[in-house]
Amino acid sequence: MLELTDITKTYRGAATNAVDRLTLHLPPGLTGLLGPNGAGKSTLMRIAATVTRPTTGQVRIDGHDAVRHPGRLRRQLGYLPQDFGVYPNLNAREFLRYLAAAKGLTGRSARARVDELLGLVNLTEAAHRPLGGYSGGMLRRVGIAQALLADPRVIIVDEPTAGLDPEERIRLRNLLAGLAATRVVLLSTHIVSDVESVAAEIAVVAGGRLLARATPEELIARTSGRVWEVTVSQAELGELHARHVVGSLTRTATGVRARVLSDVPPPYAHCAPAEPGLEDAYLAAVHTVPAAAA
Repeated sequence: MLELTDITKTYRGAATNAVDRLTLHLPPGLTGLLGPNGAGKSTLMRIAATVTRPTTGQVRIDGHDAVRHPGRLRRQLGYLPQDFGVYPNLNAREFLRYLAAAKGLTGRSARARVDELLGLVNLTEAAHRPLGGYSGGMLRRVGIAQALLADPRVIIVDEPTAGLDPEERIRLRNLLAGLAATRVVLLSTHIVSDVESVAAEIAVVAGGRLLARATPEELIARTSGRVWEVTVSQAELGELHARHVVGSLTRTATGVRARVLSDVPPPYAHCAPAEPGLEDAYLAAVHTVPAAAA
């Protein structure tokens, strides 16, 4: 169990707290941390990974204080930060073996683990190439591999799918879901589809505060009756955005079909109730949903 209790982080000179009295207790399983850019997710992840100390609050692993004594958590931790640096002149195999040694893995077992992980992130064929020639998505996969080197019990990954193509995104989501069967996995993202099918629970954060925490099904149920599909002209689109929280847009032959959050039917001729999805539930959590104007 990884416990973040009443966490606040204040940076000098900032007008608001980066994280504000946030509590999140994480049992084994995959928890998706969803929020817009600037919501405080990365700060919270760094605190959870003992990279940054909270201004106030507690981080505990299995009941032990990880702020005062971070070693216990760090020995069990695999962490992929949002900004992950490499040595560009090393190839992937050399780089991972170097990090394996730093984590205490040596000899044949380290070599076998590195080769296993290179296969897991689909980099075996590129393992001999210098990292300086890797694409952003390939470097992200190296980062995922290094987070898993020591077979950690706690895995914290910040925007892990950045730069990955659709097939690799699916591969990563399935990998993390499998690992979460016996581990604490915290996955931070602003992309709803990254957690929709794999997260046991979702925590929605904005402005440094925890706005909602529930299963995907519970979050969707809370949005029932508040989602509408309307079709408007291109000229009406600006007004629609001004009056409502608007989700996805689809261009059609008759105009623009939009998903709209509202407590009452929006006043448009082409308007029908819609079944909510997780993206709708997320938008409802981070926005105050206004009633339609008369």
